[in-house]
Amino acid sequence: MFSGSIPALATPFRNGFFAESEFRALIDWQIAEGSSALVPCGTTGEAATMTIEEHDHVVRVCVEQAAGRVPVIAGCGSNDTSVALHHIHRAKEAGAAAALLVPPYYNRPNQEGVFRHFEVLARDGGLPILLYNVPARTVTDIAVETMARIRKAFPEVIVGVKDATGVIGRISAQREACGPDFCQLSGNDETALAVMAMGGSGCISVTANVAPRLCAEFQAACASGDYARALAYQDRLFPLHCALFSDASPGPVKYALSVVRPDFPAELRLPMTEPSAASKKAVDAALAHAKLA
Repeated sequence: MFSGSIPALATPFRNGFFAESEFRALIDWQIAEGSSALVPCGTTGEAATMTIEEHDHVVRVCVEQAAGRVPVIAGCGSNDTSVALHHIHRAKEAGAAAALLVPPYYNRPNQEGVFRHFEVLARDGGLPILLYNVPARTVTDIAVETMARIRKAFPEVIVGVKDATGVIGRISAQREACGPDFCQLSGNDETALAVMAMGGSGCISVTANVAPRLCAEFQAACASGDYARALAYQDRLFPLHCALFSDASPGPVKYALSVVRPDFPAELRLPMTEPSAASKKAVDAALAHAKLA
């Protein structure tokens, strides 16, 4: 259903407010550079610092600016099932193609709670759902068995997963449990090459914010089976994949964006703060290595 390089968009802020014109310009650039879909209001988009109204507005702006050129996968996750359902409804009204949903964070539900959370969202949401498994942030893992149970209960709604576990063997396990047509997207840029080799279809990418054309070309090489070419892109981009997490994300990626796109503000919302001097130095070196600056 979804494939290729899909940026988890950073959200620009200026003087504490959503910088809409800069966001629209970022979307146009991403599409022109070959990104195959867009994800607003994910982790990289600082959705956790937005009000409900801001969140819904950012999704609407993204869909409006994309104007059907690429699909929009709206970040709709919340640790409150009712809030997540609200976001799905607003994303559907805006025209999003799908919702991206983490399991409930902080609450730490058991696997039955994880299943019931997604059961409500799949039954009542009205949009295709991509699960987002990122236990490093949520603490809660969507176990392979739970993923298969959700998929079996709602096969037309639970269409895939953004896997950010970093456990490469999960890709094969989930493929076996959920079927070969279950869309598996890497949630980590540095492991996307391995995910693609094991049957993945693309990557929801942080690096694509900064290097959309290179990430799109890397994904095209993987999709065509040209893994020698893909490895060359991996070598070129790997230092950047790492540098963008050399301090708390999305600080480094916003700094990198401000370098390659001087119109993009690097401003963050608390509790996120400016990346360290060492992190900026790592980003500068990685951009030079990738021939982006």
